[in-house]
Amino acid sequence: MYHMKKVSVRDLRYDFPAVERLLSQGEPVEITKRRRTIARLLPVAQPKPPKTPDFLARIRAIYGDKVLTETGASIIAKDRDRY
Repeated sequence: MYHMKKVSVRDLRYDFPAVERLLSQGEPVEITKRRRTIARLLPVAQPKPPKTPDFLARIRAIYGDKVLTETGASIIAKDRDRY
């Protein structure tokens, strides 16, 4: 892969923050020793944030129309705007 950055073992040992910066930017890095590639470091894919459940829809599914459509946050916001 011609687009990979190459770093020697010495660079990896003495200037790891620079290599870490490349990896954090999503760049794969080849580790070389005496101009021969001995390893490839690949950045880890960022995990997706967990999906937040829709609690109001879940409550409506359980209790039907008996549920208030007004949330606690909207009640507090109305109360704060009162003054």
